[in-house]
Amino acid sequence: SALRVAANGANFIATTDKGRWLRGRILYENGRPAGIADAEMAPILGPDGRTLAARGWYDTESIAEDGGTLYLGVERVHQIVRFNYGKDGLLARGQPIAVPPALKRLPANKSFEALVFVPKPLPLAGTLIAISEQSLDAAGNIRGFLIGGPSPGEFTIQRFDEFDISDAAITPRGDLLVLDRRLSWTRGLAIRIRRIALAGVRPGALLDGPVLLEADMGYQLDNMEGLSVHRDRDGEIVLTLISDDNFFPLQRPLLLQFTLID
Repeated sequence: SALRVAANGANFIATTDKGRWLRGRILYENGRPAGIADAEMAPILGPDGRTLAARGWYDTESIAEDGGTLYLGVERVHQIVRFNYGKDGLLARGQPIAVPPALKRLPANKSFEALVFVPKPLPLAGTLIAISEQSLDAAGNIRGFLIGGPSPGEFTIQRFDEFDISDAAITPRGDLLVLDRRLSWTRGLAIRIRRIALAGVRPGALLDGPVLLEADMGYQLDNMEGLSVHRDRDGEIVLTLISDDNFFPLQRPLLLQFTLID
């Protein structure tokens, strides 16, 4: 359901929507992903050492990273949990953080699917950006929240053609990439990636940006829910996407990579 790839392009941490960590290392052949090594899975732990799933916090849909600190978004309970992953690894215990009251009132199973931490020296450095999947304002736009940082508040992202947001990431150049997904029994599955200038993200803003990629299942993709960004050894910006098969036999867990070329 969510993915963060390390700066080396190999090590990664991901989460399932049933409250489990997955970490490992991407193997490459001639610059292309060819497999996964050193894979480990473990239940995500809460502050008392019990699993998040045991307390009903199992719909873990988004990851943000600040150095050795991970933030995990739990959709159904509208909660963000912080982990000292750099120190404790998969045994880290999550501590819930304070979130805006409006975030707690989002619709069930339609709250934040995307979570991003803004690093220095980019605009909004120190802010957690939380974007809902399909929580809409009166105009039908997707709601997002700026938590902490210099300008906390709420913003919206334009929604059209029944696409919902499933993840987001920030490029080294300061662009916010938003992964949109449309899953319909009548229209099929499609994804889209939009680029939004981070400098324009502020309380009250309505955001949109150019589409970098749009594809459907005819292009060998699936229910892409995770998006991460890193630079490869040649300095190119690489997008890594991962899919969630929803425990459904007709869907597949896939890992795909694209090079972002201007």
